[in-house]
Amino acid sequence: MRLAVGTWRMTVALRIGAFFCLLPTAYCQLSCSIPNLESQQCSEARDAVKEFYSFHFGNDMRPSIVNLEQSKRFLTPELIGELSTKPETTNDYFTATDNYPKAFRVGACRASSASEVTIQVVLFWKDDTRSEQKEVIVNTIKQGDKWLINKVESGLI
Repeated sequence: MRLAVGTWRMTVALRIGAFFCLLPTAYCQLSCSIPNLESQQCSEARDAVKEFYSFHFGNDMRPSIVNLEQSKRFLTPELIGELSTKPETTNDYFTATDNYPKAFRVGACRASSASEVTIQVVLFWKDDTRSEQKEVIVNTIKQGDKWLINKVESGLI
């Protein structure tokens, strides 16, 4: 009988110990979920801008007809028309410089309407002698079910 009581106490003690170990884990999972406070338009447009800039940085950033053709799926027809008529230059329209940055980060977002969103893109240059950042503002428009880049400007959002 004594052995059964000792076994029972040990089982209860292990279960209580397991409960108190699992309780903080469950609490952390519930408290660590961060609600998304960004509008759906911003989230969708942000994804489109990230995808374009990842594509752009992964390819040749020099302006050319070939590069513009490859970027068509990310751009509005109006922007494609505007860029195709510009004189040839080394200045990249999407980074507003001819000294191409090394990296980018998509920043703040502001929805003007259900179909127009402005997004900040931060550009970075870093090497042994230089550490610099600059911002461009990307205006996106929803056409059909896709968010497309309509305009890129220097400045702050």
